[in-house]
Amino acid sequence: MSIEALIENYGLLAIFLGAAFEGETAAFLGGVISHRGLLPYWSASLAAVAGSFAGDQFWFFAGRYAAQWALVRRLMEKPALARVTRLLEKYQTGFILAFRFLVGLRTISPIVIGTTGIATGKFVVLNAAAALVWGQLFTALGYLFGHGIQQTLGHLPLHRHLLIAVAAAAVVAGASLVFRRVKSNGRRR
Repeated sequence: MSIEALIENYGLLAIFLGAAFEGETAAFLGGVISHRGLLPYWSASLAAVAGSFAGDQFWFFAGRYAAQWALVRRLMEKPALARVTRLLEKYQTGFILAFRFLVGLRTISPIVIGTTGIATGKFVVLNAAAALVWGQLFTALGYLFGHGIQQTLGHLPLHRHLLIAVAAAAVVAGASLVFRRVKSNGRRR
């Protein structure tokens, strides 16, 4: 089976699961794939939105009803917990809308929110709105990146196009981690 056939058959599921558990890279690659015409853009972006929403709802409910799970307890011991708590106390609604855009806080945030008294309905509505913006944004960035690669390098074979997209996403992720560590080290001094 060719990579194109795999993407056409399982691409939306992969984008959904990737957006639920990994995040930006899956939505970004969904945009690149839709630029190549293997999946419709709106299907790829809605799979990213739905995956992001479902993943964050899962972690919210884990925080609310499964705080005894070893995985949840381990996540709650991370150093980011204090930062999430501080931001949530200061900017409740804004933080719920923005946490998925903050590096290193995506998984821990809905768990912490689930442990608070924030109403489930409020979280569901705000999570849906934020997932819609997030999914559209990162899928559109992937689509535009795919267009830019095609304009710059011409029509590449799919596997090269995807390798370039994955490499670009890895560089951005790496740069954001380095920035975060430098910023964190600066605060400690």
